[in-house]
Parts: sequence; C-alpha cells; structure tokens
Amino acid sequence: MNNRLIWKLAFRYLLGRGSANATPVLSRISMGAVAVSSAAMIIIFSVFNGLESLVKDTYKVFYPDIKISAARGKFFAVDSNKIKEIKNLKGIQIVTPVAEDKVFAVNNDQQNIITLKGIENDYISLTGLKQYLGPGSADSVSTGSPSTAIAGRHILNQLGADMNTLSRLVLNYINPDTKNPAADPLNAIVTLKLYPAGEFMVSDEFDSKFVLAPLVLVQQLFHQPGRCSSLEIKAEPEAIAGLQTQLQKLLGSTFKVETRFEQNKSLYMVESGEKWAVFAILVLVLFIATFNMTGALSMLVLQKRKDIAILRAMGAQGATIRSVFLLEGLLWSFTGGLIGILLGCGICLIQLQWKLIKMGGSFLVDAFPVQIQFRDILLDLGTILIVGLIISWYPAIRATRAADPSLKST
Repeated sequence: MNNRLIWKLAFRYLLGRGSANATPVLSRISMGAVAVSSAAMIIIFSVFNGLESLVKDTYKVFYPDIKISAARGKFFAVDSNKIKEIKNLKGIQIVTPVAEDKVFAVNNDQQNIITLKGIENDYISLTGLKQYLGPGSADSVSTGSPSTAIAGRHILNQLGADMNTLSRLVLNYINPDTKNPAADPLNAIVTLKLYPAGEFMVSDEFDSKFVLAPLVLVQQLFHQPGRCSSLEIKAEPEAIAGLQTQLQKLLGSTFKVETRFEQNKSLYMVESGEKWAVFAILVLVLFIATFNMTGALSMLVLQKRKDIAILRAMGAQGATIRSVFLLEGLLWSFTGGLIGILLGCGICLIQLQWKLIKMGGSFLVDAFPVQIQFRDILLDLGTILIVGLIISWYPAIRATRAADPSLKST
C-alpha cells in the first residue's frame, strides 16, 4: 500500500471530514489536553531554567570558575613561579589569591560570627561583585588609614554598622601562636579593625556571611604571611574542563582543583533532581490527560469500519491499516503538542517582556525569571510523540483485528 495514501487517510481523519458524530469532538478534546500538558511543561521548564540561571549568576560571586586549594590543611604558601605558569595557560583570564576563615565580628554591643575573606582588588573583576554593590559603596578595599572592608548588608545591619558613620568592625581571631590561651588570655586573641566602606547585596546567604578585606591585613590577622587558603580563577567557559586537567597535572596531588559545579555539587544536583522529578510528574499528568485519546481513536476505528473493509479489499495488509491509526494518534499528539509549545512559549515571552507574575519576599528580581531553551522544546515534543504512540497502540491493534476477521477471536 502506498505510504502517500496512508498519510492522506490520516490527514483526512484528522480534519474530521464527512463525520457527523462525536469522534471529531473527542479528538479536539484530546488535542486540547495534550496542548495544556505541553504548555505546562514548557512554562515550568522555563521557570526552572530562569531560577537556575539566577542562582548560578549569584553563586559565581563567591564561587569562582576554578578554585585551587590545599588537599590537606587550610593554608598554603603562594609560589609566584607557579602562579606565572598558571596565568600563562590558554583560557586563564584572572588568577587571584584569597585567605579565608571564620572570625568573631563585634561593633558596639553587637556581635556575630562571619567569614572574613582577604582579597586583592582584582577579585572584584573576577567575580562581577561590582554590580551587586550598594549606592555609594567603595568598589575596592584599602590598607590605608583607615583600612577598609566591603561587607554584606545583613552583616552590617546585624552589627549596627553602616558606611555613613564612624563605625568600625572589630574582627577577632584566635592567635594560632598561643599554645595555652587560658594561661595567656591577653595574647590569645588578635584583632583587626576595619571601616565598612562598601556593602553588597547578592543574596541572604552571602549577605549574612562574608566580609571582604585587604589580603595583606587578613594574612597578618591569621598569622599566615605570604600564604593563602585558595587561588581563585576566572577562565573562558569553553576552556574550564581542559584547564582543570592541566592545573591538576601542573600542581600535583597536594592540591585540589575544583570547578564551580564541584564546589557546590549538592546544590546543582538538587536543582537537576527537582527538574527531572517535575518532568516525571508532568509525564504522568500527560498520560492521564491523553487517556481519552484511546477512546476517541477506538470510536474512530468503529466509525471507519467501511473504510477498513475497502482498504482490505484493495489488498492492504494489517500492518498498513495499523499504520494509518498509529499515524492518526501521532498527528493528534503532534498537533496538540505544537499548539501547547506555541502557547507555552508565548506565555514565557509575555512574562519576559512585561513581568506580570511577581515574586514575593526578598529576592534579587521582582518577577519570576524565565528562560526558554531549545532542548526543552525538543524534549517536550519528543515526550508527547512517545506518549501519543503508546496511547494509540491499542486502537491501532483493534483496527488491525477489524481488518482481519481471523484475528477477532485471538
């Protein structure tokens, strides 16, 4: 049987020509159910993509493209020759040393435990922190008089400090050279006083955790002159995987070389797991929504018994007749899926343009971020076609049995 005839019959049944019963109505309802499920899949995936992109943009401020740290211990000596070798690697843009540890911060009667991060001023360029600085904030830290720092807004609020007064952040650290703090309490704690010349607003997690200060002063506070806790690297995105291998080979097993994903593996795994869990739920919903397609196709088989008999008389095999109804189910699924994709993309584009749906609470953005990805459209359409094929299989088998009386009793 000519494949062209199969397509013609399937398109004719799709349009419902010559039908005066409920089958065309049921087919339209089936397509509508597929369209709604398809649109929901596109919208939810796009929201997940938007939120994931937002999280990645905020996390890259304090989690660099590549981080080099000691495999054992907290601090390590900075080898200037090694840094030169690292900077000469193709794809490396910025390399900056960082000294980081927890300290006890005090201002007047307020106190808190925070993470002090000693930086050089190219750290601001490495992380893109500048876009998160508040109005009037300094965009660098200084060892001058007074020595300055950039702190998260929540930390400043908790400590009752701000940029517009003579506030001082008093940072206390346990003196690692004191063997018996109880016997020598005066030397057990070392102190660094900093003026908060800037504040950043990235997210609650970071704004209540980090204070950035000059690297030299932080090394003195930690009693780690010339040493750092990590080297943070900004690299060309396409070169990161290759650079990780090169750096590990260059530095050896005494150092860890981690990408941003490896520094936050649990976060990214949770995000990915959530997306695929929602996908599984949507596929289940799609199956439920398309169950009436089985009934509609079964009714179509009954309605077209004369057509099946004519095809049989013309020499059509059971497989050919089955193909007609399988193709019909796929066309219903494809049509509904395509409508849903267009509807879902349209809603996402409207949200991008006019930001109609707002986010409550304290967020970096006031409206839900959405990001349409082509791979999600392909996944959506592919899933719908597979579900359509599965749903159409039973009515297609019934059509085959209707075409061959010998199969009715089997």
